[in-house]
Amino acid sequence: MLYYLFTWLNKNYTIPGAGVFQYITFRTAMAVITSLVVTTVFGRRLIDYLQFKQVGETVRNLGLEGQMQKAGTPTMGGIIIILGILVPTLLFAKLDNIYIIMMLVTTLWLGAIGFLDDYIKVFKKNKEGLAGRFKIIGQVGLALFIGFTMYSNTDIVIRQEVKLPVKYDAPVEFHMRGNTPVYTQDIRSTKTTMPFYKNNEFDYGKVLKFIGADSDHYSLLVFMFFVIIIITFISNGANITDGIDGLATGTSAIIGITLAILAYVSGNTVIADYLNIMYIPNSGELVIFAGAFVGACVGFLWYNSYPAQVFMGDTGSLAIGGIIAVFAIMIRKELMVPLLCGIFVIENISVIIQVSWFKYTRIRFGTGRRVFLLAPLHHHYQKKGFHEAKIVTRFWIIGILLAIVTIITLKLR
Repeated sequence: MLYYLFTWLNKNYTIPGAGVFQYITFRTAMAVITSLVVTTVFGRRLIDYLQFKQVGETVRNLGLEGQMQKAGTPTMGGIIIILGILVPTLLFAKLDNIYIIMMLVTTLWLGAIGFLDDYIKVFKKNKEGLAGRFKIIGQVGLALFIGFTMYSNTDIVIRQEVKLPVKYDAPVEFHMRGNTPVYTQDIRSTKTTMPFYKNNEFDYGKVLKFIGADSDHYSLLVFMFFVIIIITFISNGANITDGIDGLATGTSAIIGITLAILAYVSGNTVIADYLNIMYIPNSGELVIFAGAFVGACVGFLWYNSYPAQVFMGDTGSLAIGGIIAVFAIMIRKELMVPLLCGIFVIENISVIIQVSWFKYTRIRFGTGRRVFLLAPLHHHYQKKGFHEAKIVTRFWIIGILLAIVTIITLKLR
């Protein structure tokens, strides 16, 4: 909103300084600051309100040290994160940008599913909350919306160098890449970024080519399949990771910073040309959203770090996981998510291994056996006697290392 206001003022009244809102870096900085203010200042008031309404967490006794002391801690704090994302985005981003629209839909969609789950747990006194199948249906529904929009919307394109003969009915543009003249086209495509692959680009439309199928005909189905898997897996991974104070919040902030960097270089034609990576027109606007996301996570961490004064609940964890997945899909870096979101992946896999092995050994030997003392993985280390703060710190360090490796692999051929 402020972007449009100051653009109008600059155009009609030439107010000194109003033109600064044209710069993505300035609006990103303002989004971060505003998000921090919203989450820290108004977050305190929301926590007090949740305490007044007795919106407390019900804790299952898993035999972990200090666990039962957390009973009654306010939950549904994910509302703070969502507000910290929405307010700065609405103020500083271009709201007619298709990427921003899709991120706002993602935030509200998964936030609503998580809120419903928390509401059932807290106010309906149902410890199970929203049935798992309904969460999956909601996540798959979002994935279908994102996948179809990415595939069909004419504003979502990539810029690629023209190679004769011209295959696409799109305007051909001319620009210089260093001292070399280059002709390019902005086209709709199912290409994405894959590290260690030729030119770092991979086309979903070619997946079924090896069986002789019409790859172009099935490209939408293949793309949808990957989108569904990524969104559901990462959203649930963030939900599972949210088990000890500050773990999911801090990890998400690290991932958010990395995604902001990737969005900036992918949406800047000069830098994209210099790094020889895929240029995605108009995607630079996502940096403002990423700034709001990081600010919201860091601001919420002020209250969520050990000892936590508030828990995000499914309202926050489902939303931040989905935001990360959809953001990566839109900047065409989703195949880097298993590395970038390694913490979420490991936590998710630890649960899958534990449950699968327990069921198998119960059928095979009559008694279920466990691989970990307790799943997900962070609870395993708690059972071994590690303090929460030490576990979180080590996971954060791993998250930072994974983020650095993710950025480095972007340039590896």
